[in-house]
Amino acid sequence: MTVELFNELEGRIDSLVNVIEELKLENVRLHEENKRLSGERVDFKVKLDSILKRLEGV
Repeated sequence: MTVELFNELEGRIDSLVNVIEELKLENVRLHEENKRLSGERVDFKVKLDSILKRLEGV
């Protein structure tokens, strides 16, 4: 019975390690996506400010 418990514990630990690795990869992907979206936001803000500035002159 003890060996079975250790085997079950080992299986659960392996499963948790895999989940942690997947979450780390997802975190990296989300960080990159956030960086990309932040850059797009800056670009849109610059374009919008330019349009608003032109409209002020009309």
